[in-house]
Amino acid sequence: CAARAEAEVGGDLRRIPAETRLLDDFLMSDGEWDAMAIPIGLAFFYASAREGRVVAMYPGPAGAVESLLDLAAWSALVEANPPLATLRPDVEALLVNRVGAARQYFRAPIDRCYALAGLMRLQWHGLSGGAAVWESIDSFFIDLAAGRPLVHAAHGHA
Repeated sequence: CAARAEAEVGGDLRRIPAETRLLDDFLMSDGEWDAMAIPIGLAFFYASAREGRVVAMYPGPAGAVESLLDLAAWSALVEANPPLATLRPDVEALLVNRVGAARQYFRAPIDRCYALAGLMRLQWHGLSGGAAVWESIDSFFIDLAAGRPLVHAAHGHA
């Protein structure tokens, strides 16, 4: 049904892929990350068909927040990591985890990215978020790397 709906609507509807892939050989220096101007160590990047550009989002206590992405920095990242050029617009993203010592990069369905933002929004307390939110974020990325399916937030994970 989904494939037929995509074809009939003329591409306005897109199926969100199910698979998430850890990009083990991803190349990004700390300087390149800094050039992205993301204020925290979590972000996702996707091509917006409607806006005709790459959008950078980061999760926070208010949900997903857009960051102003330096397109030159994104272009350099794509040049170093060619699989980024094949991300499906609006439904697939580069999901980055650089919290603390983590350096994880995933090709992820957009719903997983927004699930992370929802997890942070639901569990954030105080100025730093509290220990529980950071433990949940760690669990989120452990599940993601293991290829575990998305679990509803009511069960402890986003």
